[in-house]
Amino acid sequence: MSSEAKPLWRPHAAGLLLGLGLLLTFLLTGHGLGGSGFTTALAAASADALAPSATAGNSYLGPMVSDGNNPLNAWITWQVLGVAIGAFIGAISARRFRFDVDGPTRLKKAGRLAMALTGGVIAGFGARISLGCTSGLGLSGAATLATAGFVFLGGFFISGAIFGLLTRRLWQ
Repeated sequence: MSSEAKPLWRPHAAGLLLGLGLLLTFLLTGHGLGGSGFTTALAAASADALAPSATAGNSYLGPMVSDGNNPLNAWITWQVLGVAIGAFIGAISARRFRFDVDGPTRLKKAGRLAMALTGGVIAGFGARISLGCTSGLGLSGAATLATAGFVFLGGFFISGAIFGLLTRRLWQ
C-alpha cells in the first residue's frame, strides 16, 4: 500500500455530488445545507449557561434560548458534526490529514493564526447579518432560485477577490 496522498477529486465530480447531497438534504429534511446557525445556537446556549438573565434579556440571543432550546436538538448541529467527522475520515483515508498552519510566508505562525481568526470572525459576522453562510444562503438559496442567494454569491466572490488581491500584495 502506498503512503502517497491520493489525488484530489475532479471539481465537476465533487460539484455534482455536492448538488446531489443538497437535493437529498432538501428531500429528507425540508432544509438546505448551512452551518452558521450551529455556531449561533452554540453561542446562545453557552451565553445562557454563563449569564442566563443577561442572555434572556438580549433581543438577539434571548429568543434562541427561550423555552429551554438545546443546540443538540437542532438538525443543523448534527449536520455540522457529520461534516466534521466526514471530513476527518476523508482526509485520513486519502492520506492527506496533517496539522499545519498555512498562509502568507512573511508572517510567523501566530500572525497566520491571527489572520485566520480575524477572517473567520468577519465571515461569521457577515453570515449572521446576511441571514446565512455560503452554504446556507449561497448554495441552498441559489438552489431554490432565491434572489438573495444569487446576490450573496456575487457579493461573496467579488469581495473575496478584492480582499484576496489586497492581502496578496501586502503579505507575500
